[in-house]
Amino acid sequence: MEDSLPLHVCHVQTLSIFINRSHVLLHSIALAFLIYYRISFLFQDQDPNAKATHLFLPWLLVCASELLLSFIWLLDQAFRWRPVTRTVFPERLPEDDKLPAIDVFICTTDPDKEPTVEVMNTVLSAMALDYPPEKLHVYLSDDGGSPITLYGMKEAYSFARWWLPFCRKYRIKTRSPEAYFSGSKDDDEGSESSEFMSERRKIQERYVIFKESIANVRGRVDGNRIPARDHPSLIEF
Repeated sequence: MEDSLPLHVCHVQTLSIFINRSHVLLHSIALAFLIYYRISFLFQDQDPNAKATHLFLPWLLVCASELLLSFIWLLDQAFRWRPVTRTVFPERLPEDDKLPAIDVFICTTDPDKEPTVEVMNTVLSAMALDYPPEKLHVYLSDDGGSPITLYGMKEAYSFARWWLPFCRKYRIKTRSPEAYFSGSKDDDEGSESSEFMSERRKIQERYVIFKESIANVRGRVDGNRIPARDHPSLIEF
C-alpha cells in the first residue's frame, strides 16, 4: 500500500487561474486595439506638404517598441496560465537500498572564467548530497584540460574526507563549504554544543588551507597551461 502512495500531490489554484486569465483577456483586448490604432496610421490621409519620412520614422520606432514589449509580455504569461502548488511527502520515499543510482555531471572549461575554488565547491556540494554514497557518482568534465583543475580535484578529494562526515554527522543543510562558512549557522543541528563548534573551527581551518593551496599553485601552473583547444584526453578516478 505504501508503494502506491504518491510522492507529491498537485493542487490547481482555481482562483488564481480565474484572475490571471481574466487579466490576460483584458490585456489582450487592449493590445489588439493598440495594434489596430498603429496599423490604421498607414491608411490615413497624409498632409501633402509634410515629408513621409518625417512621420513614418517615429511611428515605426514606437510601433516596433510596442510589438516587442507585447511579445515579451506574452511569453511571460505561460507560467501564469495554470498556477499550481505541490505538497511533497519525503517520508514516502523508498528505503536507501531501493533508491536508484544517480550520476552527477559537472562541466567546466576555463579556470579564469570559472574559478577553480567555485568549481570544487560545486563538486563538494554534489558529493555531500543526502543520498546513499554507494549510489551517488560525481563526474567533473574539464574541456579545457587545465592542470589547476586536476590539482583542485585532488585537493577537494582530501578536503572531502573531512567535510562529508561533518555534513552527515550534524545534518548540515548548506552543503557548499563556501556558502556554509559565509552564512549563518543557526540551522545546524547541535550548533550550540562545544563539540560542534570545535569541529566546525577545524573544518573551517582546513577549508582555508584548501583555498590557499589552490591559489598558491595557480601561479606555478599558469605559465605551463595546456591549450584548451588542443590537448590529449586525460581520465582520472
